[in-house]
Amino acid sequence: MSQELLTIRETVARHLRRKPKTFDDATPIVSGGLIDSMSLIDLILDLETATGVRIPAAEVQPDDFDSIALIAATVARFR
Repeated sequence: MSQELLTIRETVARHLRRKPKTFDDATPIVSGGLIDSMSLIDLILDLETATGVRIPAAEVQPDDFDSIALIAATVARFR
């Protein structure tokens, strides 16, 4: 497992509104109600800081952040 993936997991965990019983890289975050749209903005800003990758708001959708796996792919896309 890469350090970046661990960083993404830790960053997401800090922003969850509630802790699910089970949580893995495929758990729905946005569509599952674990994070709301306002918290999503804060999450993106924190991900940028944590990963050193700028994520242009105009080029992403909430679906790009609906799981750890999708977030990792989004970060990689802008790396």
